Amino acid sequence: MKIGELSKKSGCSIQTIRYYEREGLLLNPNRSEGNFRLYDSKALKQLEFVKHCRSLDISLNDIKRLIELKNKPEESCSSVNALIDQQLALVNKRMKELRALKAELQQMASACGSDNTIEACGIIKTLDS
Repeated sequence: MKIGELSKKSGCSIQTIRYYEREGLLLNPNRSEGNFRLYDSKALKQLEFVKHCRSLDISLNDIKRLIELKNKPEESCSSVNALIDQQLALVNKRMKELRALKAELQQMASACGSDNTIEACGIIKTLDS
């Protein structure tokens, strides 16, 4: 299949597919006589793997590492577990930060009635301080 069909089947844009190729997350595709990229079901599966990892907010470097490990099935999965533990710690940190952000925004929202003028707006005063 050509890149457009791969894009439709995977839900990734053509630009994203090309980017992943440049970054080494996808194998370089075969080329047709007209120099079009040609992909097979293996490429689609690779792309779906990368896409799933990105949906978990795993970094491109970590995805590369996971792909390397995936290609060494005889090795221990301890490094995969460590990578996911690290990702989970990042998510927990971000969640804590987002809860603090939510609390601050809620406090700001309650600082101002909708019928105030900008000059008397509690939100603007909070942001200004």
